[in-house]
Amino acid sequence: MHAATMVAAGVYMSVRLFPIFTPDALLVIAYIGGITAMLAALIAITQNDIKKVLAYSTVSQLGYMILAVGTGVYTAAFFHLLTHAMFKANLFYCSGSVIHSMQNALHNNHYHDTLPQDMRNMVIIKYKMPITYWSMLISTLAIAGVPVFSGFLSKDAILAGTLAFAQHNPGHFLLPIFGFGAAAMTAFYMFRMMFLTFHGCLLYTSPS
Repeated sequence: MHAATMVAAGVYMSVRLFPIFTPDALLVIAYIGGITAMLAALIAITQNDIKKVLAYSTVSQLGYMILAVGTGVYTAAFFHLLTHAMFKANLFYCSGSVIHSMQNALHNNHYHDTLPQDMRNMVIIKYKMPITYWSMLISTLAIAGVPVFSGFLSKDAILAGTLAFAQHNPGHFLLPIFGFGAAAMTAFYMFRMMFLTFHGCLLYTSPS
């Protein structure tokens, strides 16, 4: 819930203050948001801790919203704020369920030194936790921007806004690149997380 509410207060404030921002201020805001979205997504790709992936994902999505505010589509930013609150809260709850189950499994099998949050230790637990798996998959599809899911609608509105801004201001062509780049990396690291957590990975083996 923290990712969905408290840390998003800055985005809400930016949306409310949008009418008093000057064009130059909005440009700075857009670049800060775009760079934040890209860098946080890159960091999320490198993480093996399931909660760190979701934490950096939250930072990236907040940057995405700030990018929308800076390019003038503050309504899309607020829309994404609401959709992100729903699926990210569910993702954190599901990760908590996975970690709790891993702690019990490791403790019962005397692997006390094995980290329960490390996705490399979670080998094919899909069939052990079907409700958690399907709940997390639905939220992953949403945050990845797959059509039909809520994340697709809000992210599409942001990308359309950044493209329109770049068409009117060709010198700032990097902004839509930031937007599309962050969206692509979001899909990559989220499905990487799902694969490592629930399907196991050929590169890693379970503790022995």
